[in-house]
Amino acid sequence: MDLVGYQSLTNMISHIVFILITWRLLQAINLDGIIKKGRIFEARVLLMFLTITIGTAVSNFFLDYLQWSQNLKFLL
Repeated sequence: MDLVGYQSLTNMISHIVFILITWRLLQAINLDGIIKKGRIFEARVLLMFLTITIGTAVSNFFLDYLQWSQNLKFLL
């Protein structure tokens, strides 16, 4: 049971870290040219959704790769 708890904690921390990294990276993009005037709230929500989507996808890739590397011991 402890393994499931550690895996859950690792997954949560990984998702949060990669979402934060993605947020910082997306802040570097200048979106002023594609945002309609008066739609700042919608643009921020879109940016948050993009951040969560990209960060979660990268985190899932990282966690899958970690799991695959741990399963390689069963190959030999």
